[in-house]
Amino acid sequence: MEFKIKDKQNISKCCFVCGVKNSIGLKAKFYVSEDEETIALFEPRSEFQSYPGVLHGGISATILDETIGRAIMNKYGQNSFGVTIELNIKYKKPIPTDATLKVIGRITKDKGRIFEGTGEIYLPDGTVGASAIGKYLKRDLSQITDIDFTEDEWFESDGEDIETIEI
Repeated sequence: MEFKIKDKQNISKCCFVCGVKNSIGLKAKFYVSEDEETIALFEPRSEFQSYPGVLHGGISATILDETIGRAIMNKYGQNSFGVTIELNIKYKKPIPTDATLKVIGRITKDKGRIFEGTGEIYLPDGTVGASAIGKYLKRDLSQITDIDFTEDEWFESDGEDIETIEI
């Protein structure tokens, strides 16, 4: 599958998932496809393993949750976010550490304040390692945090400007 990329999503300084200054974080970068899906790219280090060379299930849940929750930005802008109400994960295959992984999230239902979405973690060979279905409360960042965050810690991604992502 090839996804044409039309935009990048903002990142922050200290977030565990996307924070550029978080020394223990995932440092994921988020992109928007022409089909309004959110695509995350990240390379989990061995410190995030459960069994040797296998990503911990909690980290898999974290990146799926973040990617689906961010999919609402594609419709309502960079200051929209999803606050998790419910998340159900299916683990299908061991997910490796020390490999570039791709995660796709999308909105499946938008009911005003509540939205639902799905997502998958793709392994380097293109197969699905885990999938998720979630329900989220749509929030503007001003409802979650103070203005200092959006002014000082919420900024355009330093990720590559790329035209396509291949899975």
